[in-house]
Amino acid sequence: MAPDDSSYQTYEEICGRLDEIVGDVRKKDTSLERSLDLLDEAIELGSRAVEMVDKVGFSPEEQAELEAEASEDAEADAAAGEDAADEDAAADAPSEA
Repeated sequence: MAPDDSSYQTYEEICGRLDEIVGDVRKKDTSLERSLDLLDEAIELGSRAVEMVDKVGFSPEEQAELEAEASEDAEADAAAGEDAADEDAAADAPSEA
């Protein structure tokens, strides 16, 4: 049975539990039903973590740093998507023999 989500009071505790959930879901012997229960728990914990972050007052410098990191992550995701699309196109192209 999953622990009560309210027992996780800090952001660090929530992140630790989310890490545990990821480990549990990756185990080959975890049933689909258990994985879905863990997903529900992770969604609730993730929502609480987002609420905690939203309540934190960031300095202008911290806010700028967070936005820069988010922008870098988005650019990396876009580049990874382009690479995958290029690989798919190359695999679909007729071979020149």
